[in-house]
Amino acid sequence: MLSHRLQDTSLRYFLEVVRSGSLTEAAQRLNVTVSAVSRQVASLETLLGVPLFDRRPRGMVASAAGEVLAAFALRGALEADRVVSEIAALQGLRRGRVRIASSAGFAIEFLPRCIAEFRERYPGLHFHVRVAPPADVTGIVLHGDADIGITYSRAGEQGIRVEHRQPAPVIAIMRPDHPLARFRSVTLAQMQPYPLALPEADNTVRQLFDIAAGERGIVFEPVLVTNHFETLTSFVLHGGGLSISGAVTVGDRLRRGELHAAVIRERGMKGRSIELQTLTGRTLPEGVRGFLGFVRERLGAEAGVVG
Repeated sequence: MLSHRLQDTSLRYFLEVVRSGSLTEAAQRLNVTVSAVSRQVASLETLLGVPLFDRRPRGMVASAAGEVLAAFALRGALEADRVVSEIAALQGLRRGRVRIASSAGFAIEFLPRCIAEFRERYPGLHFHVRVAPPADVTGIVLHGDADIGITYSRAGEQGIRVEHRQPAPVIAIMRPDHPLARFRSVTLAQMQPYPLALPEADNTVRQLFDIAAGERGIVFEPVLVTNHFETLTSFVLHGGGLSISGAVTVGDRLRRGELHAAVIRERGMKGRSIELQTLTGRTLPEGVRGFLGFVRERLGAEAGVVG
């Protein structure tokens, strides 16, 4: 049968070319010669009778047939990883690796705390966290480069299984001695007189904030704009004024009493959700499943931090 003639080596080399978009880069990652990679790709194309790549001046892009084969090869590679992990678990080794793609806010304190607590129970597990913009997190999961994605989302994505979803309202953050700190919720009109620091325009919190301000006809002139959330937080902690955030991002600081949070009481401020994402159709290794459930529980607990 044709499926039996698809060799592991050929598929592995082919998948690396898909990921890197280059024969040369794929060869470097695989530690083999460029000609070896080229031969394996050519043999697959001969076997299947169709071109698997569009050869372009700046690299190689999978053809329609190549995309189908890549999906098959990716699931095979991930399934092999799962089997190895399951065998290790049966032997009582309790070892493995959990790869996480995360948008920046979760990687500041929430994920490091979850990882530290989980490793107290399962010290044999190792973690890799890749921080990326929210939309890129989903793509990383789709390409099989992460087992779990944790991000903010406003729409579904084909090929993604949403393991958990919960609302992520926009909140105003301030020092506990700020004049607005006596309120549990505020309006944009209440915030407008005070100095304000905002994330850049591609941030989902900022986008919802700008839409709400536009609908209300309220103009804000932020005194600070940055793509680094820690800069915003430090500005607030040093008495610079207000900023905006999601509750999970600042949850630990709220519990320690360093910051006060007030829900922004405007239409549209609840227009995004936190999502835990995995690849549709994939059977997750035991360690990944365990950590996924642990994070789901911790996210549920975070929902009560503000309000």
